[in-house]
Amino acid sequence: MTFTDLSADLSVTDLPVDGADLAAFIAGKLCHDFISPAGAIMSGLDLLEDPTAQDMRDDAMGLIRQSAGKMVALVHFARVAFGAATTSEQFTAAELHGLVAGLTEGGRATLDWRMNGEVFSKPEARALINLAWMTLAALPTGGTATITARREDGAVLLIGSAEGARARLKAEAVVGLKGERLTEGLAGQWIQPYWLWLTVREAGGRLDLASQDGRVSLVARMPAHAPA
Repeated sequence: MTFTDLSADLSVTDLPVDGADLAAFIAGKLCHDFISPAGAIMSGLDLLEDPTAQDMRDDAMGLIRQSAGKMVALVHFARVAFGAATTSEQFTAAELHGLVAGLTEGGRATLDWRMNGEVFSKPEARALINLAWMTLAALPTGGTATITARREDGAVLLIGSAEGARARLKAEAVVGLKGERLTEGLAGQWIQPYWLWLTVREAGGRLDLASQDGRVSLVARMPAHAPA
Protein backbone atom coordinates (compact mmCIF):
# COMPACT_ATOMS: atom_id res chain seq x y z
CA MET A 1 0.00 0.00 0.00
CA THR A 2 1.06 3.59 -0.65
CA PHE A 3 0.94 5.89 2.37
CA THR A 4 -0.23 9.48 2.18
CA ASP A 5 1.45 11.99 4.49
CA LEU A 6 -1.33 13.80 6.34
CA SER A 7 0.92 16.31 8.08
CA ALA A 8 0.47 20.02 7.45
CA ASP A 9 2.74 23.00 8.03
CA LEU A 10 0.48 25.30 10.05
CA SER A 11 1.16 27.84 12.75
CA VAL A 12 -1.07 27.91 15.83
CA THR A 13 -2.97 30.88 14.44
CA ASP A 14 -3.64 28.94 11.21
CA LEU A 15 -5.29 25.94 12.88
CA PRO A 16 -8.66 25.21 11.25
CA VAL A 17 -10.32 24.69 14.65
CA ASP A 18 -8.91 25.64 18.05
CA GLY A 19 -9.87 27.20 21.36
CA ALA A 20 -13.56 27.44 22.18
CA ASP A 21 -14.64 25.90 18.88
CA LEU A 22 -12.48 22.84 19.51
CA ALA A 23 -13.82 22.51 23.06
CA ALA A 24 -17.39 22.71 21.75
CA PHE A 25 -16.80 19.97 19.19
CA ILE A 26 -15.22 17.67 21.78
CA ALA A 27 -18.00 18.35 24.28
CA GLY A 28 -20.55 17.50 21.59
CA LYS A 29 -18.72 14.27 20.80
CA LEU A 30 -18.65 13.21 24.45
CA CYS A 31 -22.34 14.04 24.96
CA HIS A 32 -23.20 11.98 21.89
CA ASP A 33 -21.19 9.02 23.21
CA PHE A 34 -22.63 9.23 26.73
CA ILE A 35 -26.30 9.73 25.86
CA SER A 36 -26.89 6.20 24.58
CA PRO A 37 -25.79 4.27 27.70
CA ALA A 38 -27.27 6.96 29.96
CA GLY A 39 -30.61 6.69 28.18
CA ALA A 40 -30.49 2.89 28.41
CA ILE A 41 -29.92 3.11 32.18
CA MET A 42 -32.97 5.35 32.52
CA SER A 43 -35.02 2.92 30.44
CA GLY A 44 -33.97 0.09 32.73
CA LEU A 45 -34.93 2.09 35.81
CA ASP A 46 -38.31 2.89 34.29
CA LEU A 47 -38.94 -0.81 33.78
CA LEU A 48 -38.04 -1.54 37.39
CA GLU A 49 -40.54 1.06 38.57
CA ASP A 50 -43.33 -0.04 36.22
CA PRO A 51 -45.77 -2.24 38.19
CA THR A 52 -46.98 -3.82 34.93
CA ALA A 53 -43.47 -4.92 33.89
CA GLN A 54 -42.30 -6.80 36.97
CA ASP A 55 -41.75 -9.91 34.85
CA MET A 56 -38.98 -7.96 33.09
CA ARG A 57 -36.94 -7.13 36.19
CA ASP A 58 -34.09 -9.44 35.19
CA ASP A 59 -33.97 -7.90 31.72
CA ALA A 60 -34.04 -4.41 33.25
CA MET A 61 -31.18 -5.19 35.63
CA GLY A 62 -29.18 -6.67 32.78
CA LEU A 63 -29.71 -3.54 30.69
CA ILE A 64 -28.70 -1.28 33.58
CA ARG A 65 -25.60 -3.34 34.35
CA GLN A 66 -24.46 -3.47 30.72
CA SER A 67 -25.12 0.22 30.09
CA ALA A 68 -23.41 1.32 33.31
CA GLY A 69 -20.35 -0.70 32.31
CA LYS A 70 -20.36 0.97 28.90
CA MET A 71 -20.61 4.41 30.51
CA VAL A 72 -17.69 3.71 32.85
CA ALA A 73 -15.60 2.43 29.94
CA LEU A 74 -16.35 5.58 27.94
CA VAL A 75 -15.39 7.85 30.84
CA HIS A 76 -12.10 6.03 31.46
CA PHE A 77 -11.26 6.19 27.75
CA ALA A 78 -12.19 9.86 27.41
CA ARG A 79 -10.05 10.92 30.41
CA VAL A 80 -6.94 9.83 28.53
CA ALA A 81 -8.04 10.25 24.91
CA PHE A 82 -9.45 13.78 25.18
CA GLY A 83 -8.38 15.27 28.47
CA ALA A 84 -5.64 15.68 31.01
CA ALA A 85 -7.81 14.61 33.95
CA THR A 86 -5.25 12.16 35.23
CA THR A 87 -2.11 12.53 37.30
CA SER A 88 -0.35 9.80 35.32
CA GLU A 89 2.52 11.01 33.15
CA GLN A 90 3.10 7.58 31.67
CA PHE A 91 0.96 4.58 30.81
CA THR A 92 1.73 0.92 30.28
CA ALA A 93 0.59 -0.87 27.15
CA ALA A 94 -1.64 -3.05 29.34
CA GLU A 95 -3.40 0.00 30.81
CA LEU A 96 -4.05 1.45 27.37
CA HIS A 97 -5.23 -1.89 26.06
CA GLY A 98 -7.81 -1.99 28.84
CA LEU A 99 -9.11 1.46 27.90
CA VAL A 100 -9.66 0.50 24.27
CA ALA A 101 -10.87 -3.06 24.91
CA GLY A 102 -13.51 -1.71 27.29
CA LEU A 103 -15.23 -0.06 24.31
CA THR A 104 -15.18 -3.06 21.97
CA GLU A 105 -17.49 -5.39 23.89
CA GLY A 106 -20.38 -6.41 21.68
CA GLY A 107 -18.79 -4.82 18.61
CA ARG A 108 -18.20 -6.50 15.27
CA ALA A 109 -14.47 -5.81 15.06
CA THR A 110 -11.79 -7.78 16.92
CA LEU A 111 -8.95 -5.95 18.66
CA ASP A 112 -5.49 -7.52 18.21
CA TRP A 113 -3.27 -5.59 20.63
CA ARG A 114 0.35 -6.62 19.99
CA MET A 115 2.10 -4.87 22.85
CA ASN A 116 3.04 -6.08 26.30
CA GLY A 117 5.66 -4.32 28.41
CA GLU A 118 5.94 -0.99 26.59
CA VAL A 119 5.53 2.27 28.48
CA PHE A 120 4.22 5.45 26.83
CA SER A 121 4.33 9.13 27.74
CA LYS A 122 1.02 11.01 28.05
CA PRO A 123 1.11 12.46 24.48
CA GLU A 124 2.05 9.05 23.07
CA ALA A 125 -0.72 7.36 25.05
CA ARG A 126 -3.31 9.88 23.90
CA ALA A 127 -2.31 9.40 20.27
CA LEU A 128 -2.18 5.62 20.59
CA ILE A 129 -5.67 5.05 21.96
CA ASN A 130 -7.24 7.53 19.54
CA LEU A 131 -5.42 5.82 16.67
CA ALA A 132 -6.58 2.42 17.95
CA TRP A 133 -10.18 3.60 18.12
CA MET A 134 -9.98 5.04 14.59
CA THR A 135 -8.61 1.71 13.37
CA LEU A 136 -11.57 -0.10 14.92
CA ALA A 137 -13.95 2.47 13.40
CA ALA A 138 -12.63 1.54 9.95
CA LEU A 139 -14.30 -1.89 10.34
CA PRO A 140 -18.06 -1.17 10.32
CA THR A 141 -18.98 -4.73 9.30
CA GLY A 142 -16.28 -6.57 11.21
CA GLY A 143 -12.66 -7.60 10.83
CA THR A 144 -9.46 -7.33 12.82
CA ALA A 145 -7.81 -4.15 14.09
CA THR A 146 -4.14 -4.82 14.77
CA ILE A 147 -2.36 -2.26 16.96
CA THR A 148 1.41 -2.19 17.32
CA ALA A 149 4.15 0.25 18.32
CA ARG A 150 7.90 0.39 17.95
CA ARG A 151 10.70 2.84 18.65
CA GLU A 152 13.36 3.62 16.09
CA ASP A 153 15.72 6.49 15.27
CA GLY A 154 14.51 8.66 18.13
CA ALA A 155 10.84 8.25 17.20
CA VAL A 156 7.91 6.15 18.28
CA LEU A 157 5.74 4.64 15.55
CA LEU A 158 2.13 3.89 16.47
CA ILE A 159 0.56 1.62 13.87
CA GLY A 160 -3.04 0.60 13.31
CA SER A 161 -4.02 -1.86 10.59
CA ALA A 162 -7.68 -2.61 9.89
CA GLU A 163 -8.44 -5.68 7.79
CA GLY A 164 -11.99 -6.63 6.88
CA ALA A 165 -14.32 -7.11 3.93
CA ARG A 166 -15.47 -3.47 3.96
CA ALA A 167 -12.60 -1.74 5.73
CA ARG A 168 -12.79 1.99 5.13
CA LEU A 169 -12.72 5.38 6.80
CA LYS A 170 -15.65 7.74 6.43
CA ALA A 171 -15.10 10.88 4.38
CA GLU A 172 -15.42 13.06 7.50
CA ALA A 173 -12.70 11.02 9.23
CA VAL A 174 -10.28 11.50 6.34
CA VAL A 175 -10.88 15.26 6.45
CA GLY A 176 -10.11 15.26 10.18
CA LEU A 177 -6.98 13.17 9.77
CA LYS A 178 -5.72 15.74 7.27
CA GLY A 179 -6.18 18.50 9.85
CA GLU A 180 -8.81 20.24 7.74
CA ARG A 181 -12.04 21.97 8.80
CA LEU A 182 -15.19 20.01 8.09
CA THR A 183 -17.38 21.71 5.46
CA GLU A 184 -20.02 18.99 5.06
CA GLY A 185 -20.94 15.79 6.83
CA LEU A 186 -21.25 14.85 10.48
CA ALA A 187 -19.08 16.71 12.98
CA GLY A 188 -19.21 13.74 15.34
CA GLN A 189 -17.42 11.61 12.73
CA TRP A 190 -14.81 14.34 12.18
CA ILE A 191 -13.73 15.58 15.61
CA GLN A 192 -11.90 12.51 16.94
CA PRO A 193 -9.77 12.10 13.77
CA TYR A 194 -9.01 15.84 13.88
CA TRP A 195 -8.08 15.53 17.57
CA LEU A 196 -5.71 12.66 16.69
CA TRP A 197 -4.12 14.80 13.98
CA LEU A 198 -3.78 17.73 16.39
CA THR A 199 -2.29 15.54 19.14
CA VAL A 200 0.35 14.13 16.80
CA ARG A 201 1.08 17.51 15.23
CA GLU A 202 1.55 19.29 18.55
CA ALA A 203 4.04 16.58 19.57
CA GLY A 204 6.08 17.38 16.46
CA GLY A 205 4.98 14.25 14.61
CA ARG A 206 3.06 13.31 11.51
CA LEU A 207 0.29 10.99 10.34
CA ASP A 208 0.34 8.67 7.35
CA LEU A 209 -2.68 6.91 5.88
CA ALA A 210 -2.96 4.10 3.33
CA SER A 211 -6.14 2.46 2.09
CA GLN A 212 -6.98 -0.28 -0.38
CA ASP A 213 -9.71 -2.88 -0.76
CA GLY A 214 -10.19 -4.58 2.57
CA ARG A 215 -7.43 -2.79 4.44
CA VAL A 216 -6.76 0.58 6.06
CA SER A 217 -3.44 1.43 7.72
CA LEU A 218 -2.79 4.45 9.90
CA VAL A 219 0.67 5.35 11.23
CA ALA A 220 1.58 8.11 13.68
CA ARG A 221 5.28 8.96 13.94
CA MET A 222 6.16 11.06 16.97
CA PRO A 223 9.45 12.13 18.59
CA ALA A 224 10.12 9.61 21.33
CA HIS A 225 9.99 10.78 24.93
CA ALA A 226 11.73 8.56 27.43
CA PRO A 227 9.25 7.54 30.16
CA ALA A 228 10.05 8.98 33.58
